[in-house]
Amino acid sequence: MKYDTISGIAGKYGAKILYDESIAEFTSFRIGGKCDVIVMPNSAECIAELVSECRKSGIRYYIFGKCTNVLISGEGLRGVVILIDGDYSSVRRDGNDLICDAGASLAKICNEARKESLSGLEFAYGIPGSAGGALYMNAGAYGGEMKDVVSWCDYLAGSGEIRRMNAENMKLSYRHSAFTGSDKVILSVCFRLTPGDENKIAELMNETMKKRRDKQPLEYPSAGSTFKRPDGYFAAKLIEDSGLKGYTVGGAQVSEKHSGFVINKGNASFDDVIKITEDIKEKVFADSGVLLEREILIVE
Repeated sequence: MKYDTISGIAGKYGAKILYDESIAEFTSFRIGGKCDVIVMPNSAECIAELVSECRKSGIRYYIFGKCTNVLISGEGLRGVVILIDGDYSSVRRDGNDLICDAGASLAKICNEARKESLSGLEFAYGIPGSAGGALYMNAGAYGGEMKDVVSWCDYLAGSGEIRRMNAENMKLSYRHSAFTGSDKVILSVCFRLTPGDENKIAELMNETMKKRRDKQPLEYPSAGSTFKRPDGYFAAKLIEDSGLKGYTVGGAQVSEKHSGFVINKGNASFDDVIKITEDIKEKVFADSGVLLEREILIVE
């Protein structure tokens, strides 16, 4: 069997493995077809061995975190999908640092920071996704970004070695890092925080979450902000000014609550989302001369 060695590695570490299963349930968009193999590793060593075997054997592989910023083909994915999620998600304190496995959710990390009275991550409360995914795209909101709090990370290099990179070498910019589009795999992230008051931290986090609930369509599946912020503009305003709020293609819709979100209103397909985003880009460009760029990662 083509994936016997992958199965063997998963068994060796006690990692979960699924065959011919839909990936939709693992994505925030709830879109995506059946994949050959989905593995949920539970250690850095397991990840390293899986990736090494795929590279050695010429097996196509994909690395995802919590799949909150991706749109995956309805045809599914051939090869091995490595989901670095809740099975690899420990968080521990070291002085004023929180050292987090790549699969640790930002919600878990923020709650741990609050309990430990460590400030700096209040802006990230409510951002979906994991430590690894957030660093990969330098996630941010409400005036904060990962680059403001990341100290270092451990990653799997293309050579198969586990290495450490300091923040100054990560090339962190708007929705970009040194890891974006590379063969490097983030394994753990260190956040350098500052001592604070637990009650004040909790208050700021609750305020941030209230803003999200009030302004964003959290009740529907989506991949968050659909388009990157163009220089000098706001994507949501451009979309709304083009009369596209509520615009629908199949089960996909431009949210009536926040035009920057394309939501899965009900059984939206991969093709629905691709079509609606292309329509948005075309109409906004015709009306304003601004070419929007998708923030969500398309995988097919």
